[in-house]
This record gives sequence, structure tokens and C-alpha cells, in this order.
Amino acid sequence: MDIDRLGDWLATQGLALPPGATLERLGGGIANRNEGVMLASGPAVLRRPPPGLLAAGASDMAREARVLAALAPPFPLVPRLIAFCDDEAVLGTKFQLIERRDGVAIAGRLPPQAGDGLALVETTVQAMAALHGLDPDAVGLGDLGKPAGFHARQLNGWTARAAAVWPDGLPAAVAALIAALAAAVPGETGVPVLLHMDLKPDNLLVDPVTCRAQAMIDWDMATRGPRGFDLAILLSYWIEPGDPDDVKPLQAVPSLTPGWPGRRAVAARYEAISGADVGDLVWPLALARLRLAVAWMQLYRKWQRGEMDGSRYQHFEPLAQAIIAQALAAFRKGEL
Repeated sequence: MDIDRLGDWLATQGLALPPGATLERLGGGIANRNEGVMLASGPAVLRRPPPGLLAAGASDMAREARVLAALAPPFPLVPRLIAFCDDEAVLGTKFQLIERRDGVAIAGRLPPQAGDGLALVETTVQAMAALHGLDPDAVGLGDLGKPAGFHARQLNGWTARAAAVWPDGLPAAVAALIAALAAAVPGETGVPVLLHMDLKPDNLLVDPVTCRAQAMIDWDMATRGPRGFDLAILLSYWIEPGDPDDVKPLQAVPSLTPGWPGRRAVAARYEAISGADVGDLVWPLALARLRLAVAWMQLYRKWQRGEMDGSRYQHFEPLAQAIIAQALAAFRKGEL
């Protein structure tokens, strides 16, 4: 039914599906649905939110479509937006069709052909610095988001989401972390930059041998704000050998690969490439870890409600608790 309805809608946009077209589920993502589809004009990706209830502001296809439309010409890593549909009657939700790029998304394990994978670290940091080097006004995104009061607003938003995923009351460690963060909210310094808000290696499609980036994907949370928060989000996924064992199953980044740099080295490399001082990352990283834990709990609740398939989600609750414990301990010690 989806492919038939999609075909009917595409016809109203001057686009077409060839006879026998199908939707091919693309792996890798844990939330938004990405499906390959061959249009008459060439390969594309149908992108839409996950099924079921969504948290406020999550999986914002309209925001992503706007960002793609603005960035695809000036920022070559961004796939071209082909079409955006805001009529939820077509497929049950807003959706996009975007250019399909070659490349692999590398999460917790390196493909054998990537060797030690250190090129992937460099690729990721280079891509982040390049994004932050864009002038938001020059690309038509000078009004994206609200950078003033960014840290306080992010904390308030994720506190509300935490209350939603723990409706019977926040676990003690979550409440303690939120209280500690609320007591020390930093101001924003520097000129706001474009933030991806989830820029980790698996949101780059790369050549599996050279790890050179072919595309930067997953823009539904993009906004403007302090560059250090994008870096903090990356570091929230960056598990080190000395971290608690119960956070190591996260496996969102292959950072446990022998020879890979730790969090401080990654931050230093970003500063060297960008020429920018990101300031103290202890508070932003603690907030980024709270954000990660709550996002994992959101997916766990969706799995509990039967909205998400896959056995991996059943382990997200203890992992979220472990991430919170790590965040609180590191914040209290002033460590990354």
C-alpha cells in the first residue's frame, strides 16, 4: 500500500516510480525509517519517522527537509532533497525523498577493509569542523533554532522528556544529574554555528576502505548553537577502555578499537582543525549523556508498546541507567 500511495503522490510532484518499484529497508538506523526506492529519475531514500508516539520535536522531517534544501548546494556532503510531503494522509506521517549516496555507515564495529579505522576519526572531526565553518546566514539558515539560552533550553527540554519516559518518577541518579546540571548552567560564548546534533561516524556514509566521507545524513535535529555541544554529543557516544563495563555495550562508535584516541584527544583534534576554542566540555558532555540516556529510554518505551521491532531494544533500559551513572560520576569529578 505504501508504494502505491507513494506513486500516486509522486505523480502530483512531477515524479514517477518505474513499474515494479519496491521499498527496500535500509539498515543501520535505530529510530527513523530509511528505505531505498528507485524513482524513474534514479535511486532515492524514503525517510520518515518511526511508527507510534513521538516525543515533542523528535524526528522532525520538516526541519530536516528545510536544512537539506539549504545545505545541498553549498555543503557537498549533504544529499539533495528530492521532495518533501507534509500531508500525513499520504503515508500516515510527513516524509521526505532524498538523494541516495554510496557509502557505508560505521557504528560499533569497523569493517575489515578499514584497517585500524583511524581515518574514520579524522573524517568525522573534519566533517564536523567543516559544518561549523559555514555561515548560517549565507546558506539561508540564519533563523534556524534559538541559540540564545541554548544550554538552559536543552536542559529543560530533556528534563521534560526524562519525566515522560519515567512517568512514575525519575530514578535517583537521573534526578541528581538534572539537579547538578541545573545548578551550574553555563552561558553561551562565541558566534552560534550550525549544529547537526547527532554527528557521529554512523551518520556519515563513508568509503569502507579509505573512510572518506560521501554524505552526512540524519539532519532532523539540526539547529544553531555553541559548537561545543555538537562535539559533546559525539563524545557522549565515545566509550574508552577505562569506562565502566556497563556502558561498553553502547557500541555506537568503534572507539574501543585498539589505538583509537580518547575523548580529550578527539576534542583537541577538533580544536586544532577548526581553530576554535570549545571551552570547558564537562557540563555539555554531562547534558549530552543525559540526552543519550533519555533517547535510549524513548526507544525502549516504544519497544515496550510494540511500536519497534528488534531484540536490541530490550537492553536499552539498563544501558540508559549506566549512561546516567557515568554522566553523574564524571560531572561530579569534573572529568570527560
